[in-house]
Amino acid sequence: MTDTNARIAEIVGKSDTVLFMKGTALFPQCGFSSRAVAILDHLGVAFETVDVLQDPEIRQGIKDYSDWPTVPQLYVKGEFVGGSDIMMEMFEAGELQQLMADKAVAKAE
Repeated sequence: MTDTNARIAEIVGKSDTVLFMKGTALFPQCGFSSRAVAILDHLGVAFETVDVLQDPEIRQGIKDYSDWPTVPQLYVKGEFVGGSDIMMEMFEAGELQQLMADKAVAKAE
């Protein structure tokens, strides 16, 4: 495992829900990241964000780690869920809400 993969694994393992995105939850830097944050906010779950624009190693490394070519990327309880389009499809079908409930994801305070 590379140092970058080890860093990503540590980040993913520290929180129930982690969103690797462009920008921050308060100031998303792309529409896809903004949509992903809006979905998580609507679900009322606690989540951490990682701004890939601040760290080029993480920006490329997360794509290799998940074998997924784009950001944002959502992880729930250490498991890769998908990007913003998958999040939206799952949300609209009620699957994302069910996943959060099944995994007993912490609620936002």
